[in-house]
Amino acid sequence: MGRAILSHLLILSNSAPLLSSSSISKLNGFASRSVQIRQNSKYSNGFRCYCDVSHSQQNSPENSPTSVTVKKRIVSGVQPTGSVHLGNYLGAIKNWIALQNTYETLFFIVDLHAITLPYDTKELSKATRDTAAIYLACGIDASKASVFVQSHVHAHVELMWLLSSATPIGWLNRMIQFKEKSRKAGDENVGVALLTYPVLMASDILLYQSDFVPVGEDQKQHLELTRELAERVNYLYGGRKWKKLGGRGGAIFKVPEPLIPPAGARVMSLTDGLSKMSKSAPSDQSRINLLDPKDVIANKIKRCKTDSFSVLEFDNPERPECNNLLSVYQLVSGKTKEDVAKECQGLNWGSFKPLLTDALIEHLHPIQVRYEEIHSDSAYLDSVLEEGAGKAAEIADATLKNLYQAMGFLRR
Repeated sequence: MGRAILSHLLILSNSAPLLSSSSISKLNGFASRSVQIRQNSKYSNGFRCYCDVSHSQQNSPENSPTSVTVKKRIVSGVQPTGSVHLGNYLGAIKNWIALQNTYETLFFIVDLHAITLPYDTKELSKATRDTAAIYLACGIDASKASVFVQSHVHAHVELMWLLSSATPIGWLNRMIQFKEKSRKAGDENVGVALLTYPVLMASDILLYQSDFVPVGEDQKQHLELTRELAERVNYLYGGRKWKKLGGRGGAIFKVPEPLIPPAGARVMSLTDGLSKMSKSAPSDQSRINLLDPKDVIANKIKRCKTDSFSVLEFDNPERPECNNLLSVYQLVSGKTKEDVAKECQGLNWGSFKPLLTDALIEHLHPIQVRYEEIHSDSAYLDSVLEEGAGKAAEIADATLKNLYQAMGFLRR
């Protein structure tokens, strides 16, 4: 839900199954259905995206009215901390756009996760709206995906508390990110939320009965915890135990599978080709923010770290910066890896950097224009978030009701 894309997408250990190419191919074969949400919005731009949302029905190829095709669901989100940068966009948001017609999708701004470390209270609300506007500007279509703010669906927090009662403390103590962040911040500056936020991440996913969760290497451990927690709760409260309490029986939660992003979508820092581009990096020079002006982009590329080799090439492990910059150029230009390698084989850094700069500016300019239009229309943005939260709450409340029943609570 990383911590930036859910920097929020929960983690997998080596034992967790990955999707094979054949599995992904099957998933991409699922038919999509039309969703009646703002079909002719003035901000509809034809972009595509993906999220987990609800199940849909559609006739089979044989046109049998009784046949049902279930659309798979994906959920993901980004924290409203720092500026959304090129790594967030190419590594996650752009992939959402590409899959939005294939899956039922829920994309949200994970503002509850933004408070696990000290933050600026005056900036949280503004940053949340800015992030939502960027989602839409990048091409997420509110007629196809539910876009909402995490804290606007109260079931996230309720489910977290219920899941906390079933989460062994040892599971949380092993979380690598907690160890790293608490060591940096110091015990006096670390709240309990930093330890328990993986449980909130699990609730973000399990609440919507997600089939798949997009994950990166730094999020695998959290998704594994989510899977383990789903299986634990299903064992403790599901099946016959739930049925005896008047429930339907069976599994309470669907156990989500990881969805591996396309190769080449991992964008590295402009100052260190071995580190991911990050919101939390101290230097703004290390990243291209989606809303950076043209002159700022040009300056960052001009000053970015390169090497002393005279030719450009992909996939040389001794040249991480070269591989990163060529990959970024490939992704923003829309060209194939082979075409980029051929185009750049005779170039040096002095001639390549202006090429990369122009490609970045050209790619980001339409996003920046749409962002300004959407951000200035408060009524439209509010309506998208309200409608998205309403649709999400319908799914979330059903899940929460089932768990309350299975755990034996007296309900009104």
